[in-house]
Amino acid sequence: MTSDMTPDAPGPRGRGSDAADASDAADASDASDASGGTDSAAELVPTDAGEARITWRRARDARLVLAVSHGAGGGIEARDLRALASVLPEHGVSVALVEQPWRVAGKKVAPAPRTLDVGWRGIWPAVARSGLPVISGGRSAGARVACRTAGELGAAGVLALSFPLHPPGRPERSRAEELSGVPVPLLVVQGANDPFGRPEEFPEGLRPGAVVPHADHGFAVPKRAPLSQDDAVRVVTTAVVAWTATLP
Repeated sequence: MTSDMTPDAPGPRGRGSDAADASDAADASDASDASGGTDSAAELVPTDAGEARITWRRARDARLVLAVSHGAGGGIEARDLRALASVLPEHGVSVALVEQPWRVAGKKVAPAPRTLDVGWRGIWPAVARSGLPVISGGRSAGARVACRTAGELGAAGVLALSFPLHPPGRPERSRAEELSGVPVPLLVVQGANDPFGRPEEFPEGLRPGAVVPHADHGFAVPKRAPLSQDDAVRVVTTAVVAWTATLP
């Protein structure tokens, strides 16, 4: 059994991902908020962990909903989340960008994993009220939450962006069991140079379904990389669009 400590949670060895996610926020994509959706609206949702905020990008003829949350140091302005919110509504997927209660409350450090799970359970009725199948998603710590709760919430699938397989430099502290325990279709999208778990470090059968070349934990690529930052983000959105098309 792996430790409950996540790289996105507080603790002496847990601050590395705070820096990574904060970098995501600082380097967030300039992607437009415009989409193929009918609106862009936000709502506050009470949960047992406090109020969460959901920002909607609704598809005109939605067949699925993607509920997706942020990591421990950044927010829904992360480049991959913004890009998905822009692109997916054009493909019949409404996107619910979820800000966890600790973030809405203005706290700087994420709570323990079990508290993150409480917040996620609390927002589920709001993202599921349309009656459409709901994909549970997240980046980094948010991906772990989506994996841990997918079965009980009846998710149609799980989207794990930059799954933190282990703390940097600590491969023996693997969290692969959270992936192997997902009982629904799963897509992991990972940066090729993610220090929290490179694609080749994932166990056979749990390897990422999409890999962003040269990318780090925030899907940022070096300026010397043979692909641009826009190209890197496009790898993410293309993979997710193709995967959602396979879901019922």
